[in-house]
Amino acid sequence: MLADMANDIQAARLLVHNAAERLETGGRASIVCSMAKCFAGDTAVRHSANAVQIFGGSVYIRGYEVERLYRDAKITQIYEGTNQIQRTIIARDLIANGASV
Repeated sequence: MLADMANDIQAARLLVHNAAERLETGGRASIVCSMAKCFAGDTAVRHSANAVQIFGGSVYIRGYEVERLYRDAKITQIYEGTNQIQRTIIARDLIANGASV
């Protein structure tokens, strides 16, 4: 489980760095920004939920860091364009540009 967490976190970081680089250089950035936001948000939720499972029922007691991290992660899938909206942006861009990234 820890290896999967590390793999996904590294992949999310690379997507975010790629999006930032595209924005800085003036390249086509909308699709990579949507991919980065969607993947990073899903990764944060999936692995903070894993952490909740590891800690068990005691995590629901207020004051535990893991409980707060899960709540914070979940909101990333909602604000600034839900992940479903990001998926729609990605799909439309792929269709419009012949599925090239």
